[in-house]
Amino acid sequence: MNLIEEFRWRGLFQDMMPGTDTFLMSGPTRGYVGVDPSGDSMHIGNLVAVTMLVHLQRAGHSPVALVGGATGMVGDPSGKDKERPLMSEELLRHNAECIRRQLESFLDFDTKLNPAEVVNNYDWLGQMGFLDFLRDVGKHIPISYMLGKESVKKRMTSESGISYTEFAYQLLQGYDYYWLYTHKDVRLQMGGSDQWGNITTGTELIRRKVGPDAQAYAVVCPLLTREDGTKFGKTADGSSVWLDPNRTSPYEFYQYWRNATDADAEKYIRLFTLKGREEIEALIETHRAAPHQWALQLQLAEEVTRRVHGDTGLASAQKLTQFLYGGYSTREALAGLSAEDWAAAARVSDTKSFARERLTTGVNILDLLTELEIAKSRSDARRAIEADKSVRINTERCESPEAVIGLEDVFHGQYLQVQRGKKEKYIVALVS
Repeated sequence: MNLIEEFRWRGLFQDMMPGTDTFLMSGPTRGYVGVDPSGDSMHIGNLVAVTMLVHLQRAGHSPVALVGGATGMVGDPSGKDKERPLMSEELLRHNAECIRRQLESFLDFDTKLNPAEVVNNYDWLGQMGFLDFLRDVGKHIPISYMLGKESVKKRMTSESGISYTEFAYQLLQGYDYYWLYTHKDVRLQMGGSDQWGNITTGTELIRRKVGPDAQAYAVVCPLLTREDGTKFGKTADGSSVWLDPNRTSPYEFYQYWRNATDADAEKYIRLFTLKGREEIEALIETHRAAPHQWALQLQLAEEVTRRVHGDTGLASAQKLTQFLYGGYSTREALAGLSAEDWAAAARVSDTKSFARERLTTGVNILDLLTELEIAKSRSDARRAIEADKSVRINTERCESPEAVIGLEDVFHGQYLQVQRGKKEKYIVALVS
């Protein structure tokens, strides 16, 4: 496989070191991507670079995923307008382990030909003394070279400035590449375009320490950005799309792709799925002919959710989508939803709270509808049941105003569904 050409048509290519394409076509090699463990989960911005590793492995090369247990203690200034708070070593170890487990779900570690590997740069940087760092790394990179990096220049002129800690970050990442070059035979580093300065510091360090003929290459992809052009990463407003199901449920993850615009769906299906070029182009053509059927978004949501959450997570997301948007369901279908499914549905639905104690002895349906403000009064509730026949409890039509709702109607001891007409559908969450 011509890896660079694969990156180009998928939208995964922005720039490369001269000769990278020729080198990759000359035979199998080892390449790596670094992941910052500043959180305990990767997000879909990270998934772009991880997908580059997947394509690297599919092209016959050996992927190495580096978790920055040491560099995470410093913080990368790239793309940041101020220095972030330093994290404890204990928290970084926890985050690094969580990310390592996520990485293992995307790459093949068992193949005999080109198995993947996960490394943590704390294993070598954590053992290096300050004087050794100055002699073995700092000595080889001039200050003028470091000042020329865009991430440094931007912060030098900002109000917050840049500390020596962050200024030296590019040397740490550069040494990572050198260490992997000499100990793991790595000849390629990949990443987002914001990492270009750090990556090329690595190739420069290798050239200066190993020699001008050293084979060290690099390729970067465009950053995944939001509509306002900002980098898609960890956000304070909680809008990140995480790979951890405890942060972004499989249902919420599925819906993110399902709700993509047509333009984004065409871009995302190339970036995030492993479908071939002909299949993707056929899908796009089909979608453009009948965009109201959402064929492209459905295929995108299905494939990416399966990649991240497996068949079980995809099935859960699809069941929940049917439950929330598929019209009348069945009680059996509701019983098949897990407690996590119900909790995810409650986060994105019209959800009302009701005291659990009230259901221990049962509550009349008229009182339930009135207290939940689904009906304006008991007489309004009675009319909805008898005349309109529009009230359903857990998808089943309520036939009598004398009906009593009790704990036996509750799923997982906490949830039930109440519906009035086609548009008013609520999840009731029991609280103490």
